Amino acid sequence: MGKKVLILSSSPRRGGNSDILCDTFLAGALEGGHAAEKVFLKDKHIGYCTGCGACAKGAKKCPQKDDMAKVLDQMVQADVIVMATPVYFYAMAAQMKTLIDRTCARYQEVAHKEFYFILAAADGHKKALHRTLEGFRGFTSCLDGAQEKGVVYGTGAWEVGDIKGSSAMKEAYQMGLSL
Repeated sequence: MGKKVLILSSSPRRGGNSDILCDTFLAGALEGGHAAEKVFLKDKHIGYCTGCGACAKGAKKCPQKDDMAKVLDQMVQADVIVMATPVYFYAMAAQMKTLIDRTCARYQEVAHKEFYFILAAADGHKKALHRTLEGFRGFTSCLDGAQEKGVVYGTGAWEVGDIKGSSAMKEAYQMGLSL
């Protein structure tokens, strides 16, 4: 039986380079027989963490009434989580950081998952994306049993569509296929 795959695309533009890589990973996962879906974060209303402390006091539920509760349910249910971001000023997009911060209420339930990271940047060097990757690793280091399984470096992609035909496209597809 295939795995349940959740792809979180934090691109602020549908069809942007990191989002194209998400679709490519998704195609590979589906062809590999997995149940996979992509959540385009721009389509969701997810407010910033307000630091109210309700989750730290055992509430298990954030008092904010937005789309994060459903996305967090999807994360808890998934076997594999793919987190994708464009790289802006050598850091992840705000949409992804907001999502990560909002997992606070139930982050301990996002346990024993396989993680893949997709990064797309105008810079042509993988080394330039290490800060962004460390941001993802900071998150997963707080999760019991999290396993980093792969990273797609979509470098040298400035304009929409620059990523097409790159080796990153093949890598994203193969990672999805070989879950």
